[in-house]
Amino acid sequence: MRLFDISLFLKRFPVKRAKEELLQISEIKEADYEAFLNAKKTEIVNYHLKHNSFYRDTVNGDFTTWESLPILKKEDYQIPLNKRLSKGFSEKKVYINKTSGSSGNPIRFAKDKYSHAITWSYHMERFGWYGIDFNSSLQARYYGIPLDIIENKTVRLKDLLANRHRFSINDLSEKALSEMLEIYKKKPFDYINGYTSSIVLFAKYLKEKNIILKSVCPTLKVCIVTSEMLFENDKILLENQFGVSVVNEYGCSEAGVIAFTNPNGEWEIDSKTLFVEILDEEDREVPLGEEGRIVITSLHNKAHPFIRYEIGDYGALSEKSTFKKSILKKLVGRTNDFAVLPSGKKAAGMTFYVITKKIMEESGNIKEFKVVQTKIDTFEISYVSEEELTEEKKNFITKTLEQFLETGLTFIFRRKEQLDRSESGKLKQFVSLVEN
Repeated sequence: MRLFDISLFLKRFPVKRAKEELLQISEIKEADYEAFLNAKKTEIVNYHLKHNSFYRDTVNGDFTTWESLPILKKEDYQIPLNKRLSKGFSEKKVYINKTSGSSGNPIRFAKDKYSHAITWSYHMERFGWYGIDFNSSLQARYYGIPLDIIENKTVRLKDLLANRHRFSINDLSEKALSEMLEIYKKKPFDYINGYTSSIVLFAKYLKEKNIILKSVCPTLKVCIVTSEMLFENDKILLENQFGVSVVNEYGCSEAGVIAFTNPNGEWEIDSKTLFVEILDEEDREVPLGEEGRIVITSLHNKAHPFIRYEIGDYGALSEKSTFKKSILKKLVGRTNDFAVLPSGKKAAGMTFYVITKKIMEESGNIKEFKVVQTKIDTFEISYVSEEELTEEKKNFITKTLEQFLETGLTFIFRRKEQLDRSESGKLKQFVSLVEN
């Protein structure tokens, strides 16, 4: 029984029509794709200028050129949702969700039912690259779960309809990981999907036990990680310990999937339902290959405008990108993830984290860690390991980091049984509590 499709149908999400449109878009030739995108961009802007007073007031003028349209940020949406909906839509007639708040204050937003359907259809299409069918493929799921009784039961019902087994990521102790492995021996999982850090921790456990997951769960086809950074050495670890391909999904709740690893190993951007720009600090498009702010436009959402919307990430497009097949070359990290130092120097938080990660993994049996800048000259490094770091190793880490950052900094090391995660279960690897 196609429970997943039926559940979407009962909620009146027109998935069949959405899938048909995606197929039609796929057939557009490369030579005609720029014209297709320009037409969709013009259509969605004109729609919101006509039907959405919030967007009309934001633009504050006529639509002359694409570049003349304002760049919207999360703070621009900090008004009640009902004042941001287009004419003819109400909160009872749309899909409503909220952002995680990891790159600023969370916002509630809406998608009309067709827009939500086409997002799901695109999702299904991409997972289909790896033989995954949401109606029949059993998922090993690594996401958080609400503690509220009603929300918890709602999520459990969704898991049932979507053929998912949800593992708790609130407890990643040795005992919990051992019990997790036993479930893999009993259930015919087709794929793993969820937060990168939790899945990496399970892979490290398997490595310690010298176990290849596919040897105990032979039905496993692919591992799809999302929501957190996937570093190359972690990807290699996952591939080695799971015995399957590892796919990197990058997206946001406002838009869905933004980029997804294709079978050729490229991080392919969704150019069917989104228009993605990489802009500099002056809101100008940067050349292919150069880093900048990621700005997206949802081409189908008529209920709520996400037009030239800055999602809070830095990234770069590959030099071989085209209008139809755009490739995300790299994702640098959040725009607000910077370490501000006493000298005034700024260090990109994710780059800082990568260097710390390399040093710490070379310095001891570190399973995972998190860096928090508590003061302008003080960093707290919480870590999980079998043995506490020696003073010698702590001094080595401190000196190495000072060479990268600057001297006179204080690093406080705290060994923990388990790291604190957000309510959703995400592990934010670098956090600054210092005002930028």
